[in-house]
Amino acid sequence: MDKQIGFRRGLLDGLPIGLGYLSVSFTFGIMAILMGLYWWEAVLISMLNVTSAGQLAGITVMLSPGHYVEMLISQLTINIRYSFMSISLSQKVTDKFTGIWRWLFGFMITDEIFAVSVSKPVVRRSYFAGLTIMPYIGWTGGTLLGACLGDILPDSVMSALGIAIYAMFVAIVVPMMKEKKPVIGVVCIAGALSCAFTFVPGLNRIPAGIAISICAVAAALLMSFIKPVNSEELAEEDAAAAEDSFRE
Repeated sequence: MDKQIGFRRGLLDGLPIGLGYLSVSFTFGIMAILMGLYWWEAVLISMLNVTSAGQLAGITVMLSPGHYVEMLISQLTINIRYSFMSISLSQKVTDKFTGIWRWLFGFMITDEIFAVSVSKPVVRRSYFAGLTIMPYIGWTGGTLLGACLGDILPDSVMSALGIAIYAMFVAIVVPMMKEKKPVIGVVCIAGALSCAFTFVPGLNRIPAGIAISICAVAAALLMSFIKPVNSEELAEEDAAAAEDSFRE
């Protein structure tokens, strides 16, 4: 029973994410080769980093060539949102998340993995391990395929692969918007702020990583004041979700 609601459930939940990462990292593999990297270098980057925007920015700085400080600033601004996700999700992990599991926990935090994990009342070590396997395989495997086979695909297919990540975001967020109305408010506020950071002069000069972090934190804080969460209702929802997971 523990395996059914732990590792196995995580493996099944991670399968759609892995398939989405396969197409997205395929594009990264092609871009890495076009920028002059060897196929094994592109695969090694994806094995040691699981961040699409961070990897693209990283290889751009590497080939400029850029300074270490420039690399540090670019990666910090792009990936700082993962710190907020880790802090939030760490409140739901079990006591068994110690030692090397803390490293795995931090290494494999991505937008999609966080979105799936945070929807669970409790995140077990076995569940998180299963959840991260397919995304990691999809990310590194897609990079390998893109680096080796990208030259034979037409431009129309490449354009389609480039928007796969957005479809994956929609598939994760929409079900939560249907279940909880405050999530709709958070999404709308974050979307409005994102548009401001994209089109408003001055604001559009702020790095994308910082802008994403500001949008996420500001939207969550604002909605927490507009529609604060009732602790009793939240406890009842978590208990119901835990019971459903146990039954599955």
